Amino acid sequence: MNRISKRILSFIVIATVAVSVSACSNMSKRDKNTAVGAGVGAVGGAVLTGGSSVGTVGGAAIGGIIGHQVGK
Repeated sequence: MNRISKRILSFIVIATVAVSVSACSNMSKRDKNTAVGAGVGAVGGAVLTGGSSVGTVGGAAIGGIIGHQVGK
């Protein structure tokens, strides 16, 4: 996957996560931060590891944990 395709894919994933989270008005702030953190972490992990599924899942897990802690 070339560099431009990765950036386009990252933008699409981030936009999808943002729209999905904004549609869940009954979620607490902590839940929203966890979801956004997981989405951003997944994109970051995918980009940093060249699309590796392990990197994507690892990034999502770490991002979710960070988002959860920020939501306190």
